[in-house]
Amino acid sequence: MTEIGTPAALDPRTPPIELLGVVGPDAPAGAEPLSEEESLAYCHGLATTHYENFSVLSSLVPKGLRDDFAAVYAFCRWADDLGDETGNTPEARAQSERLLGWWRGELDACFGDGPTRHPVFVALRRTRMRHRFLGPRPFHDLIDAFVQDQRVTRYRTWDQVLDYCTRSANPVGRIVLTLAGHAPPEHDPRSALLYAKSDATCTALQLINFWQDVRRDLVERDRIYVPEMGPDGPTGITPEMLREWLEQGDDPRARVPYIRGVRRLVDRTELLFAEGRDLPELIDPGVAPVVWLFGAGGEAILSAVRGMGCATLWGRPRLSRVEKGMLVARAWWRSVRGGSGRQGRQSGAG
Repeated sequence: MTEIGTPAALDPRTPPIELLGVVGPDAPAGAEPLSEEESLAYCHGLATTHYENFSVLSSLVPKGLRDDFAAVYAFCRWADDLGDETGNTPEARAQSERLLGWWRGELDACFGDGPTRHPVFVALRRTRMRHRFLGPRPFHDLIDAFVQDQRVTRYRTWDQVLDYCTRSANPVGRIVLTLAGHAPPEHDPRSALLYAKSDATCTALQLINFWQDVRRDLVERDRIYVPEMGPDGPTGITPEMLREWLEQGDDPRARVPYIRGVRRLVDRTELLFAEGRDLPELIDPGVAPVVWLFGAGGEAILSAVRGMGCATLWGRPRLSRVEKGMLVARAWWRSVRGGSGRQGRQSGAG
């Protein structure tokens, strides 16, 4: 019988932050780590029980890549929780930095063949060994973004927000392309265009998430990603104004300047989506429907933001179940239309 407190007791439905006593930096020594099979099952559990818009592990993902997608998602989910779920006090942010430092050390061990006991890195090591061009850099970039969240809570310029996206969002798309067999540009210059289009899409996805979640970021995490200086001049929105408008409630006098500023940010975000829109037509057809779905989902949220007049400080636009279902159906049809093609291709695998 498994004793409570051992890694075998891990439940993927339990928030990662609540499992630190079992597999965290201060967990008791001596517990048997999960096997590779058990670790993969845990990562699959995380990927299928925690999502908002679309599952990252749907049947659209080629079977040969599902373990890899699950391991990458589990890495991101844990890192995200370590950065977001400790609280927003100075003490909580210091705690997040400590935990993210531990997570970085586990990542170094995973890619450096050091010992690792955490199930996420047991699974991720298998992925790393299957894909010889998958390096630690994009994973480090993601951790850097979560560390930045503890230190920077206000962004004055559009370029500062875009710079943050190069670490918080773009690495995910780069990892997906590498898993699909498209080696990074430093290994194959022919991939440069694909990676640039992926960066544009991932940045756009991160940005529309910011514009969608202005209220939640401010209230729950004391973070403001709306810049005072937009891509083509001042937005007319400062952190002080957001606080004041939120306290005033739905005041028409606040709506006009807020909507005017956010609409300009949404317009520029739409251009980024356009830059990467044809990426699914250029990549391995096995993963193309998945990439299409997340890009199309982001554009649907952008349309929802426009549909509520960009007044996201007073409400959060969401996709309905019908809208999500229609997008998934269209992605499924694309997968059928594309046939098997190179589905599951392991070019670049070790």
